[in-house]
Amino acid sequence: MYLRNLILLSIAFTLTLFTACTDDATDQEETLRVVSTGNPTIDGLTAKIIAHPKDHKLYAQRAAAYFEMEGYDEAIADMADALRLDSNNVSYHYLLSDVYLEYYKSNQALLTMERAVTLEPENITSLLKLAQLQLFLKQNKNSLQTINSILEINKNNAEAYVLMGANFEQMGDEAKAINSYQTAIENNPNLADIHMKLGQIFAAKQNKLAIRYFDNAIAVEPENVMLLYAKAEYLHNNDQLDEALEVLKEVVIKDHQFTDAIFRSGIIYIEKDSLEKAYNQFDLVIKNDPASVKGFYYRGLSSELNGKPAQAKTDYEQALALAPEYQKAKEALSRLQNR
Repeated sequence: MYLRNLILLSIAFTLTLFTACTDDATDQEETLRVVSTGNPTIDGLTAKIIAHPKDHKLYAQRAAAYFEMEGYDEAIADMADALRLDSNNVSYHYLLSDVYLEYYKSNQALLTMERAVTLEPENITSLLKLAQLQLFLKQNKNSLQTINSILEINKNNAEAYVLMGANFEQMGDEAKAINSYQTAIENNPNLADIHMKLGQIFAAKQNKLAIRYFDNAIAVEPENVMLLYAKAEYLHNNDQLDEALEVLKEVVIKDHQFTDAIFRSGIIYIEKDSLEKAYNQFDLVIKNDPASVKGFYYRGLSSELNGKPAQAKTDYEQALALAPEYQKAKEALSRLQNR
């Protein structure tokens, strides 16, 4: 564990320095754990803990700081102190559960959230976190039971229906997933990601309702380029090429470095036989990402289709220089050589 050598050296130093101190000073030293980590936030909190060793909030704050820098053992130790001093604080259970989960200790994370729910059985935030954790662990039956507990308290809780939909989707029951997601947005129409989720589900089913959900998502978050790109992808896949290009232009206006949108525009221009425009799009891809293998390949393809074999050859060779096993570029060079 990083910081471990520093911790051991600090403990050895402080034991030597404070052997003759009072029991109270010894207790304060036990709370210190780390004299100096070089992290101003943690070191500042440590100094406060020395001054106020019974302040549970300080331990929780230092635990959060350790968690931020992936000091999981230290975060868990601090949360143990915070909970020793304030054992009924459900927010401390949330943080400890998150640390355990990030530290690949999912069983401890689950037990921690179960205890939080035991402390406050009608706390919807706790129940939602428990249901989400159960979903993550693929405990779908338990997650659905927890969601039902939420809906008994508040039958219109949109987040509960989102989690319900995610459980059914994970279980392979698409019809129930759709129904749950639709209920979620009925209760909260501002869930842009759920509108997009429904758009993607209906798009996969080749159902024209998809476009309505994409448009609803964009109406909620008009500046979200991922939502716009999802709509463009749908239009492209349904051969609405001009409409897709218009949406992709809007994406690039909002984010000049959205390479996927530029790349997809190039593909569409090839499909429309607008080869100069296609070349220009792939040229932009390369300017944004000089290591784009596909950018060089498709720029080369645009040149080849436009009757410029020498220019194409240069780009194919560059693609292979970046990725020697890229089969499409190999086949393209072979094709040019056999002309």
